Amino acid sequence: MVVFFVDTLEFEGLGNRSYLAGGPSAAVVIDPPRDIAQVIAAAARRGVRIAFVAETHVHNDYVTGGLELARVTGADYLVPAGASVAFARTPVADGDTVTVDEGLVLRAIATPGHTPHHTSYALTEDGRGVVAFTGGSLLIGTVGRPDLVEPRLTEQLARAQHASAHRLADELDDEVAVLPTHGFGSFCSSAQAEGDATTIGQERRTNDALTEDVDTFVAEMLAGLDDVPAYYAHMGPTNAAGPAPVDLTPPGRADGEEIASRLASGEWVVDLRSRVAFAEGHVAGSFNFEGQGKLATYLAWLIPWGKPVTLLAETPEQVADAQRELARVGIDRPAAAATGDPADWVRVGEQLASFPRARFADLAQVRGRGEQVVVLDVRRDSERAGGYIDGSVHIPIHELRGRIGEVPDGSVWVHCAGGMRAAIAASLLDAAGRDVVAVDDGFEAATEAGLSLTRPDPDGAG
Repeated sequence: MVVFFVDTLEFEGLGNRSYLAGGPSAAVVIDPPRDIAQVIAAAARRGVRIAFVAETHVHNDYVTGGLELARVTGADYLVPAGASVAFARTPVADGDTVTVDEGLVLRAIATPGHTPHHTSYALTEDGRGVVAFTGGSLLIGTVGRPDLVEPRLTEQLARAQHASAHRLADELDDEVAVLPTHGFGSFCSSAQAEGDATTIGQERRTNDALTEDVDTFVAEMLAGLDDVPAYYAHMGPTNAAGPAPVDLTPPGRADGEEIASRLASGEWVVDLRSRVAFAEGHVAGSFNFEGQGKLATYLAWLIPWGKPVTLLAETPEQVADAQRELARVGIDRPAAAATGDPADWVRVGEQLASFPRARFADLAQVRGRGEQVVVLDVRRDSERAGGYIDGSVHIPIHELRGRIGEVPDGSVWVHCAGGMRAAIAASLLDAAGRDVVAVDDGFEAATEAGLSLTRPDPDGAG
């Protein structure tokens, strides 16, 4: 019997996974990240040759490293035949097979829905199915969203997702492991996935795509689709054209004068430190996107595409980590960077800016004293639908930069569900000259603090 392995490469910031799978001497990489060094290192640890690189689809949420990985390793680059791409590859159609290693065969299964050309791959060991790499098709408890290609195709693709899920369930045994690319926090998932691992049998019992009729499933999915990150519009075209190799050499070092100059010219200066450190002291006009949060998702979502960005952090390692994360979504080559003491990031004689942080209990006390403050909710529509603070203003974080003028006058207490997005919003408001307080608290604490909440009628009546 062949001894096969599957190594998972997880990218928490984007909510995605890539996979290295193979036998004693050769392997296939499924949906590789832009920064391919870690994939090559994983193969080296296994002592295997990367014989194939396979894409399940042209990705809408990140820049692939597949083309470059295939070039560097000499691997065959497997891309669904229906995908329109501008580079040489090995097109794969439904039913095509490749032998990864002796006794290990990878079979392409057409699973349209997330995209029209989406393809899953079943790995068989001596003829027995063991793993299904399902990309953006069958996920853990859900499926990939169908609305990222063309609005007019959304319902058609949603129905295709239902059919594709059933095809996988019909053709694969219950014990086959399901290994999706999306669904671990990715906005490519049509619903929030629960759990970390699954099988065909488990999905057959619990996944709506496999337990509901197609009309019910489609209606519920379309009603639940959330906002699409703005940068997704750039990912598909970049991947179809063939991404350039990533350049992760360190950016040039900026001093206070250069940082001020870049801010004055309208460039973005992004502080990667914790929201606590940022609130205590930061360069006026800079924005706070925590390096340990969903940096790539939210920075790429909010920044005007192509705008130069300078990174500020405590250490060069934090800059390097952020640079790698941002390259995965096509934000290449920071204009500059600075590390160390924030006091060195401003010009001589200038002071760092700051703003207060608070809890919902503090907000309740302020309201209890009759003070008039603006409460700004920057959660998404779907989150607010579950309940919101009475009298609060709602502007989702990804819309705030263009709608700051709609925020009423006065002190702005900004909150989200946990604190990270509130910190981003507070930095945007602070840079715009507003008096801001960042509420760094879980939303459940709002009720505990005695704040009055409105809970909309699920049927839309109020």
